[in-house]
This record gives sequence, C-alpha cells and structure tokens, in this order.
Amino acid sequence: MKQLDSIAKLIHTFTLLPGVGKKTAQRYAYSVLDMTDAEVGAFVAALKEVKETVRYCAVCGNFTDRAVCSLCETRSRSLICVVAYPKDVLALERVSGFKGVYHVLHGTLSPLDGRGPDQIRIKELIARLDGAEEVIMATNPDVEGEATAAYLAKLIKPFGVRVTRLAQGISLGSDIEYADEITLSKALEQRTEI
Repeated sequence: MKQLDSIAKLIHTFTLLPGVGKKTAQRYAYSVLDMTDAEVGAFVAALKEVKETVRYCAVCGNFTDRAVCSLCETRSRSLICVVAYPKDVLALERVSGFKGVYHVLHGTLSPLDGRGPDQIRIKELIARLDGAEEVIMATNPDVEGEATAAYLAKLIKPFGVRVTRLAQGISLGSDIEYADEITLSKALEQRTEI
C-alpha cells in the first residue's frame, strides 16, 4: 500500500497547480510513473532550477533568471505597457510588433482584499516615467483592472506622459492571458487615450 500512498501524494501535489483537477492530476501522476529515471531526474531538476534561479527583474518586475531581464535591456523605454501579473507579459509577447517594455504591478487595487497603492508596484512605475512618451494600461477589463488603470492614469498624466488603454476587443471580465493573438494585437493597435 506504500506505493499507492506515494501515488496519492503525487496526485494531490499536482492538484495544487491552478486549473488542475483530480482527473488531470491522475493523468500527470501516471505519466510520471511511465517516465524513465532520467526523465524524472530532468523534471525534478527543472523544478529545482526554476525555484533557485528565477527572480523578479529589478526594473520591470517580470520573471527573469538575471538581475535585469532581456526585454528591459534591449527595448525602447519610451513605451511602457503596464500589466498586473507576469503571466500577462507572456500573453502580450505572443503578439508580434510590440517593441516597448513592461511594468508588472503584481496585483491590482482591491480595497476589499486589502490591496492599496502601497501593496502593488506603483512607486516603481512612477520612477520609470523619465523618458517615457506613452504608458499603455493593459490590466484586465474587470472592476479592479479598470479602477487600477484609472488611478494610474491620474497619477501619470501630470508628468506629461500619454496614457492609453487597450481597446475593448477583450471582453469585460476576461483575463488578458486567455485572449488570442489576434484579439490582443487589435487591442494594442486600437488602444485609446484615457
């Protein structure tokens, strides 16, 4: 029965991942059992490596394995796209053509959840405005994302920086990470001034 306890433990561990239910977790666990020892070793090594080496970029707050991510090092700082979470950067990067940099807030304003301006990376964004010509608000089109975008627009406009919002091709209440490339591309192209 010890082996079954191990399988149950592995299944439970997989269910801790977002979007993974019991059946998917069972498939993952049995897939691990079908792996060679070398494949399992590589899987474990990849998990350890990501936990040991990945950190936040000192400039934008996105995930990186260096002090400053490659996007911040190589792209124009005159265009800043503000997102709530690192996963939103991945979604927007699927859209070819965006040549600016990102700023990850690590959340949105949510008084009910105890997240005010001091709990997300607003001060860091304001510090990056020197040389910026435009800031694109790319927070999710839900109540918190809209409130955050409006709040930031009021803070940024006095610096003489143009503030825009993604066009409304993204449905109200949906997440940017789930939008397809065409919708995101159109939303970037047709952004509107706040």
